[in-house]
Order: sequence, then structure tokens, then C-alpha cells
Amino acid sequence: MKTDRDLSLPALLVTVVLWASAFVAIRAVGDTFSPGSLTLGRLVVGAVALLAVARPTAAGIPRGRILGLVVVYGLTWSVAYNIALNAAERDLDAGTTALIVNIAPALIALLAGFIFKDGFPRPLIIGMLVAFAGVALIALGGDQHAAGGQSPSTAGVVLCVLAALFYATGALVQKPVLAFVSPVMCVWLGCVVGVVACLPFAPALVDEVSTASVHDLLWLVYLGVFPTAIGFSTWSYALQRISAGQAASTTYLVPAVATLVSWAVLDEVPVALAFVGGALCLVGVAITRLRPRGSRPPARDGVSARR
Repeated sequence: MKTDRDLSLPALLVTVVLWASAFVAIRAVGDTFSPGSLTLGRLVVGAVALLAVARPTAAGIPRGRILGLVVVYGLTWSVAYNIALNAAERDLDAGTTALIVNIAPALIALLAGFIFKDGFPRPLIIGMLVAFAGVALIALGGDQHAAGGQSPSTAGVVLCVLAALFYATGALVQKPVLAFVSPVMCVWLGCVVGVVACLPFAPALVDEVSTASVHDLLWLVYLGVFPTAIGFSTWSYALQRISAGQAASTTYLVPAVATLVSWAVLDEVPVALAFVGGALCLVGVAITRLRPRGSRPPARDGVSARR
């Protein structure tokens, strides 16, 4: 068991790198694939890639309440999150998008206050205000232009906040499922739920695939295999062993990695206010993780510690 816990950190570091690269990949194919069809294509590739490892059987598929939770995180994280993120990156560069979406850990803490009756300590309220001040600052940077000519838009910022909310909801719902389902199976089921929900986008995906370049198709396959199949599996592996708060805190590294990769691959640099606003977002999220003096430490099962 100790060995499993020791592998959580390397698993999360793999997740950080792969999820950061996803922001760049989505941006790279944003002009070729529409948000819905890109989501469907990514999930189909991810589900197929996981088949050999998950080896799904009728007996292995959860039922009742657990299946209901699978459907919820499949719809929120696999579908709604991806569609909102894909749409946002049509207006925002990869680095700025990653900075805003990374308010998700603070939103997880806020949702946990309602769902798990964790309460609303002062650090949570202050941190949320600071994080959303950072989001507002990024939105105000819309009249400036980055090196690549990209400037933040209000619509893009709003979509990022929605994506962060769906991400937070998915993480909270997925945690209890992992007590009954293996990490890989958990991700595969989420992909399958997403594929079914995204079937209305199938005609658009077929049309866009038929006209896409090999370069764009390779990016689509990359999104399905690496950030989705592998990245979500390593995330789920770690989430099964540590609290959601501990897992989410590691993803603070995603914006920095995404910005660097985007700069190198797409020659995109967020505008100056996006850097400042992003820093405020990260500071705000860090403040939410402070515990009031005399409070009890987070529960090991991750319920009261979820972020």
C-alpha cells in the first residue's frame, strides 16, 4: 500500500504535463474542429485507447447510485467541461485559458462547503474573492494584444469559468466512484458516457475529419490518447489514494507548463494583464487552502478536504 501512495506524486506529475499540453493541442486545432465535434473525437479516441487496459465486462459496470455518479461526472467533466474549454480557446490563448481554468480547486472547496457541509471559513471566502479578481483582471486585458495578436475576450473568460465549474463538479463526483471502480475503468466509463452524449455532433465530426489535414488529425489522436486516456487515468490513480484537495493542488503547475509549451509550439504569449491576473488566481486558490487556526486537519478519505 505504501508503494501505491508513493506513486501518486509521479502519476500527478504525468497528469500535469499531459493536461498542460491539452490546452496547446486544443488551440492548435481550434480552427479545424468545432467545440462539440472535437469533444466527441477526443472521447472516441480515448475510449478506444483504454479498451485493452480497462477490459470492460458487464459484471464490472457499476449499478445504482454509483452508475448515476458515473453519468454525472461523464456529463460534467467529459462533455460540458471539454465543450466549454474548446469554445473558450477560440477566443483565448492556451496559457490564459489554463490560468483561468485553474480556479477550479477553489471552486471545489466552495462546492464542498455546500455538499459536504464543510462550512465557509474566512480563507475560503478571501481566496475566492482574490481568484475572481484575477479573472476580472484578465477580462480587462481584452483591449491589449499579445505577441501573437490574441487578446482575451469576455466571452472566452466566462467560458473558462464555466469550464472550471464543470471541472470542479466532476472531480467531486468522481472521488466516491473510485472507491468501487478502478481508475482506468472509471475514465473509460466517463469517456463512453461522453461519447453517447456527444453523438449529435457526429455528422459535424465526420465532415471536419474529411477535410482536416494530417497534422490536425494527429493532434486529435494525441488529445484522445495522452491528455484523456493516460492523463485522466494517472489523475484517477492518484485521486483514489489521496484527497481531492491534495490532487488538485498539484495541478497549480498546469498554467505555467501550458504557457511555456504554448510559447514554444504556437508562439503565443498571454498579455501582461493576463500574467498578473493569472498570478492573482493562483494566489487566491492558495489562500483557500489555508486552514483557520485551531481547525482540524483534512480527513484522509478526502471528503472534507476536497478542493
